[in-house]
Formats: sequence, C-alpha cells, structure tokens
Amino acid sequence: MSVAIERLEGAALADALGDLAKLRIAVFAAWPYLYDGDEEYERDYLTEFAAAPGSVLIAARDGQRIVGAATASPMGSQKAEFREPFEKLGIDTSRLFYFGESVLLPEYRGQGIGHAFFDWREAAARAAGASHAAFAAVIRPDDHYARPTDYRPLDDFWRGRSYAPVAGLVTELAWKEHGEAEESPKPMQYWMREL
Repeated sequence: MSVAIERLEGAALADALGDLAKLRIAVFAAWPYLYDGDEEYERDYLTEFAAAPGSVLIAARDGQRIVGAATASPMGSQKAEFREPFEKLGIDTSRLFYFGESVLLPEYRGQGIGHAFFDWREAAARAAGASHAAFAAVIRPDDHYARPTDYRPLDDFWRGRSYAPVAGLVTELAWKEHGEAEESPKPMQYWMREL
C-alpha cells in the first residue's frame, strides 16, 4: 500500500470534512471508545476545530481515499474542560500543544503511519513555540464487558515516543457510546512529553 501523508488546510480541508467525519465515526466505534457517532456533529466539531488559530490536521491518503487523520492545536485554543486540569497543576498551557484524535483504519495499522502522525504534529507544535505536547486517552477497566480478548493498548507505542501518563492529570469528556440512550462522562488520562 502506498499512503501519502499531508497537512490539510483551506479548501482541501473543507472538501475533506465529510470523509473525515465518517472516518472518525468508524474508528471510534471500536474499543476502547465505543462511540455512537453522528455525522452532523462530527462535521460541526471538525469545522470548529479547523477554525481555531494554529490548528493542524494531518491526513493519510491511499490514492484519493482518506484512511487516517490526526489533529493538533495550541492548548490555548481548546475548551476550558481540556485546559483546566493542566492549569490546576500549574502547567503553563500557553506553551502546550494538544494532540486531539489520531484515527487510522485497521488495515493500515503497523506501517508507520501512527509515527508519521506524531512526527508531523510534533513538528507543528515546535514551530508554534510549544515546549510540551499532550493528549488524552480514555480509561477503561481491564474487565470491561466489551474489551476484545486480543486488544493491545497503545501504551508501549506512546511510551516509545517519550510520552508518559501524568499522575493526577485526568479529565472527563462525555459522548454517547453504543448501547447508551444519551451521552455520559468518561474518564480521560492525559499523557505528556517535553518537545
């Protein structure tokens, strides 16, 4: 497979919003997020994200098909629920870049695309003057009924890129997962590294 990595901006980003929304819904429907997504919500979310100053959206394409995407932006552009856990610990969010999602269709995993997503986002963060990068990962119990028996967490991959979970740096984000009537809060652990 020949996959091209590119930064989407302007008209190219606007043209890709529908495909990106479908991609997020497809990937996040699986464990550990179990997201019961809505395409209109996803389009709105991505449009808002793209409008934030300093935001970065990286796409992986197989031909014209978008098979993966990753986002990042200055933490100062994020909503209060993202910033507050850092600010409570005295972490300067003006020097922090937040890495949002990194989604990739299963058949494209294991080819170095995940590393490329981090490389591109870390380069954007450094160019913006950030000293640290962080992302959040959902916390699920090991005995959760929906956990696949062959699931391998990404912790080793993240640690290999010098990220580590920060003790006490946990927030909650709400989404509707399959089987839920409405959104419910889920605990999210922040991971961070110095750039």
